[in-house]
Order: sequence, then structure tokens, then C-alpha cells
Amino acid sequence: MKTTEATAPVPAESGATISKVDAPAGPPPKEKKEGAVLNVFSHGVLVIWAIMVVLPLLWAVMTSFKDDRSIFSSPWSLPDTLHFDNWSRAWTQAHMGDYFFNTILVVGGSLVGTLVLGSMAAYVLARFDFPGNRFIYFLFIGGMSFPIMLALVPLFFVVDNMGLLNTVHGLILVYIAYSLPFTVFFLTAFFRTLPTSIAEAAFVDGASHTRTFFQIMLPMAKPGLISVGIFNFLGQWNQYMLPTVLNTDPDKRVLTQGLVQLAVSQGYKGDWSGLFAGLVMAMLPVLAAYIVFQRQVVAGLTAGALK
Repeated sequence: MKTTEATAPVPAESGATISKVDAPAGPPPKEKKEGAVLNVFSHGVLVIWAIMVVLPLLWAVMTSFKDDRSIFSSPWSLPDTLHFDNWSRAWTQAHMGDYFFNTILVVGGSLVGTLVLGSMAAYVLARFDFPGNRFIYFLFIGGMSFPIMLALVPLFFVVDNMGLLNTVHGLILVYIAYSLPFTVFFLTAFFRTLPTSIAEAAFVDGASHTRTFFQIMLPMAKPGLISVGIFNFLGQWNQYMLPTVLNTDPDKRVLTQGLVQLAVSQGYKGDWSGLFAGLVMAMLPVLAAYIVFQRQVVAGLTAGALK
């Protein structure tokens, strides 16, 4: 019968160095150099793009505080005196205040309706399997690719026959229909990323589908709602074709129609300072909305892209 004797560990001699496992070698110098060059190039392109976007905006804001003579004599210099009367003249005489109020009514109502209806449709398409689910989903996708120019003439007659021509609520309904395809497409992908265990726990506790959606799933989809809300806000605020065709009443014009009218009238009068003041008025709400919600927009896009 053989027995195995345990051999005692041999102590290391004094002064002897114990070799350690070498760390993995980094990328070769050639790859580091190529990465640095690519990094500098990409940052350079972004800086140039930022300058091309920011400079015209700053120039428009600066020009809105100049008088007409300074706009043509020294277009790139800072204003000697801030002419706030340009803004008051554009707000009152050019009726930009009325156009601004009409735009807030139309865009506010259509944005709420788009988010409510779009989130409900997207939740059903993302969480429930029923015959025709994919067909309805692809119908919304097809609506994104349909040119609005082709629908203007039949849309005009449909709205006219319904008695909604030259009305605020008629324009709101058209804006909602115009924005629903993209909203459903975006939120369907977002609702699929949300965990199903929370909704199942709510059903076990006796919550109905309506309560589960409005009290549990909708608050969880807040980043996606903010992201798609910003995109819809930008598109509806800058919409010009639809109100031009469906809203011909001068008293109910929206901001884009008012800017065109201001450009025509003030151009003949030579009131370029008032024109730039009106342009900045129309631009500021869009910039403010994106600056305030830029983190939520990025979070919503990231959450909707990763599952």
C-alpha cells in the first residue's frame, strides 16, 4: 500500500524576486496614432458644424436689437444701442402676439392629443398579440413614408366637408393625424424595452388594463414620451404647409404664416429690424424646449434603442 507524502513548500530565498504575471500589452503605437488622428478629425468636424449652426442664430439675435441703418452699414458689429422697440413693434404692429397665441393653442392641443393617442396605440401594439397586429403597425410605418404633398387636395375637401376649415380644432385634428405615425413607431419600440414583470404584478393585484397603463406603464415611459414630444413639438411648431392650405382666416394664422406675412409687409416697408425681431420670437421657444429637455431626449433615444 503506497502512501503519498505531502511535500512542504520551499520558502523563497532571501533576495529572490517572484515573477508576476505580465499585464496584457496595450495597442501598438500605430493603432494609438490612428485613433488620435481620428479623434482630432471627428472633434474638428463637430466644432465646424457647431460654428455653422450657432453663428447664424447669434447673428439673428444680435441683428434684432439694431436699427435698420446699422443692419446694412455694419452687419457684423455689435449694436451700439439695444433697440427693444423692434420687439414691441413686431409684437403689436405686426400681430406676432396674436400669431404666437394661436400657435400655442394649436400646438399645445395637438401635442397632448398626439402623445395620449400615440402612447395608447403603441402600448397595445407592443404588448398584446392579436390578429392584424403587424398589419396595423405597418400601416403606421407606411404613414411615415406617405408624402404630405399628395394629401393636401383631398385633405382640404375632407376638412371642408366636415365643417372644420379655418378652425383651431380642425387644425389640431390634422396635426394629430400628421404626427401619429412617427409617434406610434417610436413608442412601440420603447414600450417593448420596458419590463413585463411590473405589469404582470399589477394584474395579479387586481389592476385593470387601463389603470396599469396610466398609473404604471405610462410613468415608466416618461423618457420616451419627452423625446417624441420634443420631436413632435419641433415639427408642429415649424409646420407651414398644412396651416397655409387649411387655415386661410387672417385672424387665426399661426406663427409660420405670420412670419411669411411679416417678411412680405416689412420687406416693402424696409423694417428689417422688426422682421429679425419676429424671427427671433419664433425661434426662442424651440431652442428653450430643447435646452430644457436635452437630457431627457438623449435618455429616451438611448432607452428606445437598447433592449
